[in-house]
Amino acid sequence: MPTVTVATEVAGKVWKVLVRVGDAVAADQDLAIVESMKMEIPVCAPAAGTVRQVLVAEGEPVAEGQAFVELQTG
Repeated sequence: MPTVTVATEVAGKVWKVLVRVGDAVAADQDLAIVESMKMEIPVCAPAAGTVRQVLVAEGEPVAEGQAFVELQTG
């Protein structure tokens, strides 16, 4: 089954992780929230699937383009 790596579009700090390994997610579902410049920016699933791995922790700084979650799709 294909795996999709979901990355953040902005640098900031992980404010909240909304999923766990094994969770089923829908396309466009929020996976995590990044705080950047006092704004809360969601990181969304590009496709439906199952969370295979969560690569960040709450409170952790992240860079633009950093991998957040691996989804198993299909």
